[in-house]
Amino acid sequence: MNKKNVVLVLVVGLVAISFGSIFVKLCTAPSLIIASYRLGIASIFYLALARINNDSIWTNLQWSQRKVAIISGLFLTLHFTTWITSLKFTSVASSVVLVQSAPIFVGIGSYIFLRERPGRWTIAGILITLSGAIMISAHDFTMDRASLIGNILAVMGAIGAAGYMIAGRKLRVSVSTKQYVTVVYTICAVLIIVIAILNGQNFVGYPGSEYIYLIAAALLPQIIGHTVFNWALKYFTATTVSVVLLGEPIGASILAYIILRENISLLKIIGGAIIISGVTIVLLSENISTRKKSKSQ
Repeated sequence: MNKKNVVLVLVVGLVAISFGSIFVKLCTAPSLIIASYRLGIASIFYLALARINNDSIWTNLQWSQRKVAIISGLFLTLHFTTWITSLKFTSVASSVVLVQSAPIFVGIGSYIFLRERPGRWTIAGILITLSGAIMISAHDFTMDRASLIGNILAVMGAIGAAGYMIAGRKLRVSVSTKQYVTVVYTICAVLIIVIAILNGQNFVGYPGSEYIYLIAAALLPQIIGHTVFNWALKYFTATTVSVVLLGEPIGASILAYIILRENISLLKIIGGAIIISGVTIVLLSENISTRKKSKSQ
């Protein structure tokens, strides 16, 4: 497939993933139920695909790989439970911008756990992103104190996504994308469903429209959106794909304005632009650092 067609597919994936926060907002079901359906349907889809292709998903993994997969599933559970809950408290624009700061926490986590020393530009990007996050949170707090809770949950969602990425970085060396996604999504789905059951959540009894949104949340942003970006790694670097993903806050904010009638203040636009700029600097810095290491080897 030529690059022009790949870019077109990436645009489709970006639109699909941008709908994730919209479906959450449209759902009146509890956050844990939304997460359960989204990950449950997605894991069933990938497990069925593995079954059709006679792929071994769990049995061919070594114990060390299984431990990493479980850790990754735990972090992904943290990501979805906190991020989806954040949308019940704050705006789509604030939530998706803050959750996309995950690469910043990847940089911090890589330094702490993988002993990967961040460069000057990475540190600068982290500080820029932090200033943008403070700007958005301070503005939301003055408008509605409940929004601050949503913003904190969105940042926790970013931390969960970062842990998922760091664990994936270690496991993906020896495991394919399809196997990794199938295993981790299934672990995550089981954990969220168990948490929902322990919290006494009901999985049925909602209006028919709710199930349409729940199924759509699994099919469009999860199965189509996430799959497209994993597939795009065959044609583009991880940094390029990550930078394209930064378009999600823009797409989600536009959709929220059209569908949900959510207004976006000028200060929030500026804060979002600062965050996206900081994350872009971190991603590009990481790409340059990776290239220098590969040349020196």
